[in-house]
Amino acid sequence: MLFQRGVRRARKHLHPYSGSIPKELAGGQYVRNGGNPLTNGDLGRDAHWFDGDGMLSGVLFKRTDEKCTDITPEFVNQYILTDIFLASKTIKPLQTPILPSIATLVNPLSPLLAIVLSILRALVITLFSHLPGSLQAIKRISVANTNILWHDGRALATCESGPPLRIQLPDLRTVGWFNGRKVEGETVMEEDTQPGYGGTGPLSFMKEWTTGHPRVDPHTNELLTFHSTFTPPYIHYSIVPATHGYPGKAPLMRPQPTLDMPVPGVSGAKMMHDFGVSRNHTVILDLPLSLDPLNLARGTPVVSYDCLGKSRFGVFPRQYPDQVQWFETNPCCIFHTANTWETLDKSPSSLDEETNVHMLTCRLTSGTLVFSAGDIAAPAPKHPIPAYLQEEEQCRLYYYQFPLTSRNVIRHQWALSSIPFEFPTLRQDMEMTAARYIYGCSDSSNSFSASLGRSAKIDFLAKIDSQALIARGLSNPPQQIKGCVDTRSVYEVLNSKDPDDPIKVFQMPAGWYGQEPRFVPRENSTSEDDGWLLSYVFDESQLNPETGECKPGARSELWIIDAIKMKDVVARIVLPQRVPYGLHGNWFCEQKIQNQRAVGSFRTLPDGKSIEEGSIVWRAWMLARNAVQNILA
Repeated sequence: MLFQRGVRRARKHLHPYSGSIPKELAGGQYVRNGGNPLTNGDLGRDAHWFDGDGMLSGVLFKRTDEKCTDITPEFVNQYILTDIFLASKTIKPLQTPILPSIATLVNPLSPLLAIVLSILRALVITLFSHLPGSLQAIKRISVANTNILWHDGRALATCESGPPLRIQLPDLRTVGWFNGRKVEGETVMEEDTQPGYGGTGPLSFMKEWTTGHPRVDPHTNELLTFHSTFTPPYIHYSIVPATHGYPGKAPLMRPQPTLDMPVPGVSGAKMMHDFGVSRNHTVILDLPLSLDPLNLARGTPVVSYDCLGKSRFGVFPRQYPDQVQWFETNPCCIFHTANTWETLDKSPSSLDEETNVHMLTCRLTSGTLVFSAGDIAAPAPKHPIPAYLQEEEQCRLYYYQFPLTSRNVIRHQWALSSIPFEFPTLRQDMEMTAARYIYGCSDSSNSFSASLGRSAKIDFLAKIDSQALIARGLSNPPQQIKGCVDTRSVYEVLNSKDPDDPIKVFQMPAGWYGQEPRFVPRENSTSEDDGWLLSYVFDESQLNPETGECKPGARSELWIIDAIKMKDVVARIVLPQRVPYGLHGNWFCEQKIQNQRAVGSFRTLPDGKSIEEGSIVWRAWMLARNAVQNILA
């Protein structure tokens, strides 16, 4: 079930809702991003969970009085006005999305000709958008459908195929692209003419492709990103300081961004979605999941997983990527890191002190998720897998410890729990420190990746006391790589009567499924977990059992869950429509919404009027152009 085809909606009051909305939510907004294809005429085409135009769904907790005795939730959803979206609105009749589906690129059964034609189609449509007669030029190919975050007076929507795109809260209107220095459409006091992400040159467009998961240091407010390309050195790295409200007036008094630093040693072009950032170190994930057009010349899909390859982790001081140290281990896939921090400890082999970088990740034992998210069977390995590399299909919360010594050997690498675990989140002010609690999604299957299909079916939310389980693992280390500290199933955890159990799960009612939760702390909280989880949920009894489509009037809800006990839903807010299972969201407090940078203009839809010229040559050109567009549609 897709959203309705509108682009901008007025906020809607949400009634009724049940329970009590915490006063800490007053004036804030929960926003979730996800793909929702505008062009959907061909329902039989390839489709993937990572596809689709970015659309935001938000609930604003509007104050009705200063004492917060009454809070009115309001719902708004908007398409993000990317170049791709705007161009799609002007090309008629367009039956399939402009960009090739990820499913086409990963499917080993996709004919080479079909892949080449889909890429050529996208290139020709992009080229035509720059020629006379176009209403919208495609300058960037990002659909901005992955994430939304806050940095320095801006809400930013992200996707790997372009730079971040600024969104204005709470109406979720699109402002413009952010290049690491400035945003199109912002009101600026001083013009910055220096190049942004990507710099200059023929490959600058690739070097501005930015991770869907930039990291914001809660202590320094720096924005840290990496940019993945198809050419050596494959990864560049940027640090953007916070300058909003900076007291200095002269440009030289302001902290300046450091953009596009090369990270040496990356082994090739990769599908690299996330990375780890601590207060002083950064961790790059060079895993055996390639994203390389040259794979076609090698007889493999553009996106390909090497089950005999190596997983490599590059650790370096935050400001100095040239000092990277590489650690190698068995192959795996990691799409999300949960938290990264460092400690200064006594070396177990000497009396000297050493720095250890610790990282929690959601580790998949194979690349199955990339295929199952497109409803594609994962290809069988071309070669036998040695016994030491064989693992059961699973996705778990893993602990890694990287001692920054000359040996470059991972000291600890094992799962904290055997329950499936993905979409991790934690209390934002505890990021990049040794936080206790990691929240995330789980399900009742044995393998998260195998259960995904074209959308995740999340029937459990989980809370893991990572520090308790790490301490248990350090005192009695499990087997490296394949080992696990807590081997209970999700139902064994659910039935636990131990009030101090390091793992707690919230079970959805039968037929209901959730999405990635976000934590909101209580004011003057007394513990790290004193607060609430926010998650969109959906009752699938509202689907037609024969077609799988939504029945008329189907609605999602926003649930507010007590994060301490993980048992009670303190409020349920009924939305006016369904929110499809998406990717990532965030919580924006009232102070952030009130402290946004000034906007001079917003992106808008073209007026839809065709460009008309009277000359015979012009009319001939437009006839030829429209004929080509009809073929490409």
